[in-house]
Amino acid sequence: MSGPEKSRVPLFATMQRIPGGLMLIPLILGAVFGTFAPGALGIGSFTTALFQDSALPLIALLIFATGTQVSIRTGGPILAHAGVVLLMKSLIPATLVVLLGLGVGLDGLLGVSLLALLASMDNSNGGLWLAFSGQYGDERDRGAYVASAINDGPFLTLLFLGASGLGDIPFLALLGAIVPFLLGVLVGNIDAEWRKVVQPVPNIVIPFFAFSLGTGIDLGDIVTGGVTGLLLGLVIAPFTGFLVYVGYRYMLRRGPMSGMGFAAGTTAGNAIATPAVVAAADPRFEEYVGTATAQVAASALVTAIVAPLLAAYALKRAGALRQAGTADEPGPADDAADGPAGEPATKPADEPAGGAAGRPEQEQRA
Repeated sequence: MSGPEKSRVPLFATMQRIPGGLMLIPLILGAVFGTFAPGALGIGSFTTALFQDSALPLIALLIFATGTQVSIRTGGPILAHAGVVLLMKSLIPATLVVLLGLGVGLDGLLGVSLLALLASMDNSNGGLWLAFSGQYGDERDRGAYVASAINDGPFLTLLFLGASGLGDIPFLALLGAIVPFLLGVLVGNIDAEWRKVVQPVPNIVIPFFAFSLGTGIDLGDIVTGGVTGLLLGLVIAPFTGFLVYVGYRYMLRRGPMSGMGFAAGTTAGNAIATPAVVAAADPRFEEYVGTATAQVAASALVTAIVAPLLAAYALKRAGALRQAGTADEPGPADDAADGPAGEPATKPADEPAGGAAGRPEQEQRA
């Protein structure tokens, strides 16, 4: 019997090795076509439908699939963590951006439009958060992924632009942006089988709608917007990450584990689609879409690298950078067992990994 089939060229695996690569690489390929062969994909029929006009339908499918993964059966601590992350990572930064926009207008500052600022700041990379919290956090941290499920997509951007009057966003456009998500939540909670069915959706649709979005981007915008996008990401990661850190430290009282909050200082890969969605609701934003999309893409890449580094540094400095995430923060008993400079003391060779003897006394009581 022959073994599993091997890839001759590991295209998918290569994209996944690059932070945000599943979206960034097709986006750039689409931009190449859009810049040098804009008519190549306009031959009609299925070719045009899939590679040039598919962005909004596929984004809608992704929003629905995201909704199915949100369970309403979550405990109080998990909801508290999700609420703090949502408040500090999305609602407060979005409010600050809107206040800035009321002063400077839609053009924003230093070549970064209000659309790019809002689309980059009011969301977070849920996949990265799950990966980092799964390695160093506990179930409360992992459960805070619900915040990413809520802020994922264009809804918060549309909501803040419409509520502030900066964008002429019709109510039906706001409703239309959230209906797929709400339907997904409903379906996922009444039929858990649907959650399993649509779990592969992100890996399927993201490359295709990213390519479709890319066909509307000029590479000149990528070059100019990419540079400012890199700077944007270098600001967003420490700024929004610090806000979540403050929430962890003073609202959730997580002590040494508060550094986990820096891992939320990211821009979601899905946010790359937000400028196009906003422009579809309010044509005044169309002139910003090309550059804003490139800036958001660059920010997604930079924050995916910088945010976990900041979180790891903060946890290590507090002596809390521990594998497999215990459910309680290091207490005095833990500190006494630590080695120099906050490093965990070496475990005996015969101690089972994750056994009761290796966990803090507080956790055993819990």
